[in-house]
Amino acid sequence: MDGDIGLIGYGEVGKIFSRGLKAASGRAVHAWDLKFADPHIREAERRHAAEQGIDACASAAELCARSALIISAVTASNTLAVAQEAARHIRPGTYFLDLNSASPGTKAQCAALIDAAGAHYVEAGVMTSVPPYGIRVPMLLGGAQAAQLASVLAGWGMDAKPVAEKIGVASAIKMCRSVMIKGLEALVIESYTAARAYGVEDHMIPTLYETFPGIDWHTQGAYFFSRVAQHGKRRAEEMRESAHTVAEAGFTPTMAAAIADKHDWVALQARAGVFAGLGKEARWQDYADRLLAARQPE
Repeated sequence: MDGDIGLIGYGEVGKIFSRGLKAASGRAVHAWDLKFADPHIREAERRHAAEQGIDACASAAELCARSALIISAVTASNTLAVAQEAARHIRPGTYFLDLNSASPGTKAQCAALIDAAGAHYVEAGVMTSVPPYGIRVPMLLGGAQAAQLASVLAGWGMDAKPVAEKIGVASAIKMCRSVMIKGLEALVIESYTAARAYGVEDHMIPTLYETFPGIDWHTQGAYFFSRVAQHGKRRAEEMRESAHTVAEAGFTPTMAAAIADKHDWVALQARAGVFAGLGKEARWQDYADRLLAARQPE
């Protein structure tokens, strides 16, 4: 596969991938994001791209015209909209790698649009947080051209494994895992904060160590609080796609829907400034204390 690389979405993942792929592949990298047209932040975002040697495109059409590989890295709720926009402009033969956390049904809709335009849709299930792995984050690929694209990505040092030619398998693996991982995050936040409110954390948490001795529950708790505080909105969107995944399997997504609500609630607290000033070394107790202090009187 010859040609340039394009990133749709210049958020945390888009920035990491654009910088990493430029260094690993030696190819020109382009990016497009709605933020590039936002008068409040466009100058800062475009300047960031320029400093990294990334070409900030003015439109999806411009990015599609310049790219032989297009990577979609947006929030879950925008997965289908990006595929719809790209399908209007993508050139035949272009690879379209969808990194987004979306249900098998959503990925199938995206694949139909891209493939109908003569391009090659490949879904990716990104199996853990991109930091600290960067472009070497473990990914499962699905689609008719998954093996071919995996070979190209492996040449750039990426950890991309083809798992199926059928669209939906990779995303099902990812989304079912997300119910567990994001569910653990939600459970820890709710359990730890309640324990802190009752003053029983020093009694409760040691019982977790006894039951699951392989987990450092204090360190893991701090990590869970920090990630949800920082990315709760994005995680809530992913959990709604996980809920769609469960529903597409024929079950009521009771747990997935509740997890989405908890992440949304934490995101709301973050937007209200509840966690302002907490640094990377903050303990889970620091996050819990902020939530307790922000409680509304009944």
